Amino acid sequence: MDYNKCAAEILDSIGGKDNLASAAHCATRLRLVIADNGKVKKSVLENIDGVKGVFEAAGQLQVIIGTGTVNKVYDEFIKLAGVEAASKDDVKKAAAAKAPWYKRAIKTLGDIFVPIIPAIVATGLLCGLLGGLSKAFPDMAGTPIFTLLDMFSNAALTFLPILIAVSAAKIFGANVYLGAVIGMIMIHPNLVNAWSVGDGSDLPTLWSWFGLWDIHATGYQGHVIPVVIAVLLLSVIEKWLHKRVPEMFDLFVTPLVSVLVTGFLTMTLIGPVFSQLESWVLTGAQWLISIPFGIGSFLMGAAYAPTVVAGVHHMYNAIELSMLADSGMNIWMPIATAANVAQGAAALAVGVKTRNRKIKSMALPASLSAFMGITEPAIFGVNVRFGKPLIAGMAGGACGAAIASVMGVYATANGVTGIFGFLITTESFFGYLLTFLVATVVAFVLSWVLYKDAVPEGEGTAEVPAVEEKPAASYDDSCVYSPLKGKAVLMADVPDETFATDVLGKGAAVDPSEGKVVAPADGEVSTLFDTHHAIGLTLDNGMEMLIHVGINTVELNGEGYKAHVSEGDRVVRGQTLITFDIPLIQSKGYKTITPVIITNPDDFTDISKAADGNVDYLDKLIATKK
Repeated sequence: MDYNKCAAEILDSIGGKDNLASAAHCATRLRLVIADNGKVKKSVLENIDGVKGVFEAAGQLQVIIGTGTVNKVYDEFIKLAGVEAASKDDVKKAAAAKAPWYKRAIKTLGDIFVPIIPAIVATGLLCGLLGGLSKAFPDMAGTPIFTLLDMFSNAALTFLPILIAVSAAKIFGANVYLGAVIGMIMIHPNLVNAWSVGDGSDLPTLWSWFGLWDIHATGYQGHVIPVVIAVLLLSVIEKWLHKRVPEMFDLFVTPLVSVLVTGFLTMTLIGPVFSQLESWVLTGAQWLISIPFGIGSFLMGAAYAPTVVAGVHHMYNAIELSMLADSGMNIWMPIATAANVAQGAAALAVGVKTRNRKIKSMALPASLSAFMGITEPAIFGVNVRFGKPLIAGMAGGACGAAIASVMGVYATANGVTGIFGFLITTESFFGYLLTFLVATVVAFVLSWVLYKDAVPEGEGTAEVPAVEEKPAASYDDSCVYSPLKGKAVLMADVPDETFATDVLGKGAAVDPSEGKVVAPADGEVSTLFDTHHAIGLTLDNGMEMLIHVGINTVELNGEGYKAHVSEGDRVVRGQTLITFDIPLIQSKGYKTITPVIITNPDDFTDISKAADGNVDYLDKLIATKK
């Protein structure tokens, strides 16, 4: 095979290198992200010598070439295209970039926060614990060990802009050290600490726009959005300069100009504008909670989490201090508690319900942190990422806050919410307990109902029971098991030349008697076609499997098919993957014979041998592994 010729023809058929956004490969396929899919000549691409199939999934154009060959074609392809080799994760990111702007914005915010969540969780839990202990044992606050641990507990939140800046720089493609510098500038010790802005102290002027607008020398501790915007600006400026500054000057000109311009605009425009936004939020919050019958508190309990996302929530300290100075009754604290524990409960529901180990390992500790009053891990790491849990948390916060208002719950101090809030609400203990429980239960139940781990967005919510697994003793990972119930068919007898001639790989087929596909072994969903008529699996025994339900059924555009998993999901033996309507598919003139193909056949032998007669789910179908 002429690998260079194959690569050149593929590149030409997709519209040339200018139409290529990213390229990677797996064991059998080229995975390409195309700028304009309308320029792809799919019929030409499918007929190129060496190309065994073409399909689109998860925003990628996947070109099937085959094991042992795809890597050689890929090497030639990236040389001709003039692009760097990318990983499958890189391609997934490039494909995600083609999503609607609001989904990209939410995903970007989540991607920035996910790497720094361990730091926030660790210090957040310690902060909540120390806060509670200091209220229970006031004398402890003056001890050396408490002082030391207190320093540990607030370090991540004190320097949060630096953590965010470094993470954002990685996401936006800026120099991470320049990003860190921007974060440092925003909390420089020469600036007044943002946490003390609400105490009414006079602020020095940092800059004045023509005498019309004075910019105060205020830091941005605890802020999120202004840091992200600043680093995004840094990345744009830095990339622009890299393209235009001569190489011999680039090393010192680009960093210098990038930091100067970004720093100046951040401190004199981006930051101050956001501070003005904070002022408006505070005014609105004070007006809302003054509305009687719990209506204002209901609205504020719902709005609290979005203000955390915006990074303006720390300014609520001004409201609490004002209330305590005026009457000694902090009625804002129970509203904040309702919102915080509701977000924690929503994340907890995700952690309990999900089958994804990574999501579970993130959601459970994040929810615990929220119950102690630190919500960033739960909000940014879980709830914003999946959307519906955030809404569930807002609903729970609204209900809990309304209860607090109606029952007259208040605190006698500030700075503590969540579980340890019981220590400063002793005069309205029962009301605070009810607030806590209502917010938790409403958010948990709604999040449990709304969050769907296995069902892709836009699909129905009905769950099909998984097939009962065979006894462990009967399982042999050197064999292949049937993912369907029906009559076994030799691949050579499949009424499609592509499958019958083993173009895509070797295997057997099943003429199904029931419209359900289950996982034949533990593994991961490597590919899920947009039309849900076919699914690719990477099994723990090293086998790569393609299950193609029906012949030419891609033409149905998903009609009659329903997926119960998503690409990237971890699946267990016997779990339902796809259900399909056999009578409907056949009424449209299509055969439902389902090829079960091993796409890395070099690692297996005898895989064209089908069992005689009928097969059930997880009965041996093809054998065996070398």
